Amino acid sequence: MSKLRLGVNIDHVATIRNARGGDYPDPVRAAELAIAAGVDGITAHLREDRRHISDADIEALAAVTRKRGRPLNFEMAVTAEMEAIALSHLPHAACLVPERREERTTEGGLDVIGGHNHIAPVVARLAAAGVRVSCFIDADPAQAAAAKAMGAQVVELHTGAYCDAVRERSPQAPALLEGLSATAAEAARLGLEGHAGHGIDYETVKPVAAIAQVTELNIGHFLIGEAIFVGLTAAIQRMRALMDEARASGRAA
Repeated sequence: MSKLRLGVNIDHVATIRNARGGDYPDPVRAAELAIAAGVDGITAHLREDRRHISDADIEALAAVTRKRGRPLNFEMAVTAEMEAIALSHLPHAACLVPERREERTTEGGLDVIGGHNHIAPVVARLAAAGVRVSCFIDADPAQAAAAKAMGAQVVELHTGAYCDAVRERSPQAPALLEGLSATAAEAARLGLEGHAGHGIDYETVKPVAAIAQVTELNIGHFLIGEAIFVGLTAAIQRMRALMDEARASGRAA
């Protein structure tokens, strides 16, 4: 198996900053620290209500990731406002996610099938501008097929249900992991790149990282939280080590 990439979502550095209304801690500094720690990319989600990442953050992150030679993954709702921002900054990638005002974080995958007529034109315009388009989907091969049909290059699998099941010691965890694996395999068969993210921590990362068709993990909340106790560099390095262990085990198998 190829080396698994790690993208770090720095949204919740901005959440802490915004709690006091100042400019500290700076999510751009967190991105620079993460890059220095060896991450393969930076992810940021500019929400409609600007609850964490701001427009100025996106501008600064686009500049620093270009300077440091790392891709910026712009998580975005499928709206005219967010499309205009993406087309203005031209990040390496745009991950299309569902967004509801009342949710604390992104809950569930994008319904690519049901939203085809609304989503497909946005995918086309972003792709035409040279942005690599990803759809954040639940473990469902039919959603992967729909993403492929509308021109997405990547699907990111929503791992939240599996991670919650593991933490709750639910007997459903193995079936949920199998669903992720099956969807990743179908995405690869269709020629899509497979990513995964949401809710991943030290306990859950290795089974997800061991899925051969997954090429990138995007992890945010846990790493930012763990950084409070051990520092961002140490948190990233431990996560990276667990990912590499899972990949090595897969090759040995």
